[in-house]
Amino acid sequence: MIRRISALSALVVAIAALTACTPTVHMEPAADANDPLCAEVSVRLPDTIDGLKRSWTDAQATAAWGDPSTVLFSCGLESPAASTLQCVTFGGVDWLVDDTDYPMLRMTTFGRTPAAQAYVDTSKISGDQALDALKLAVGTLPVTGQCTTVSEATPDGDDAPETATE
Repeated sequence: MIRRISALSALVVAIAALTACTPTVHMEPAADANDPLCAEVSVRLPDTIDGLKRSWTDAQATAAWGDPSTVLFSCGLESPAASTLQCVTFGGVDWLVDDTDYPMLRMTTFGRTPAAQAYVDTSKISGDQALDALKLAVGTLPVTGQCTTVSEATPDGDDAPETATE
């Protein structure tokens, strides 16, 4: 009996020591983080992004990589409307790129419901590296639209309605 208690105590101390080395990153869940499609994405997220190890987070459908966090990810956002932000396609997934906080880039899926978002410190890794690592997981979200170019979005002069002039 004493051996079991000693072994159990040693195991508890070992687990506590191991978990103390892994900080939990505080994040807020997106409004629709409980969407089952986000669960599908979450289980497919990579363990590393460009050598950065994944850290534990305390919110559903979120992830973080690096210490300190270099890439933050969340799923369950509202799909963005058409935008003037740069839209890039990477690995078959369209992303709106917001560089307002440069060198941090906020990249949100476009034409996917629910939407997902990556917040990347580009002073440490490139946005392309992050999107390359996330493409397989995020690519499971249903496609509801796609990026268009200005020429595709602007009506042709021949197709535009004419107004009568007197």
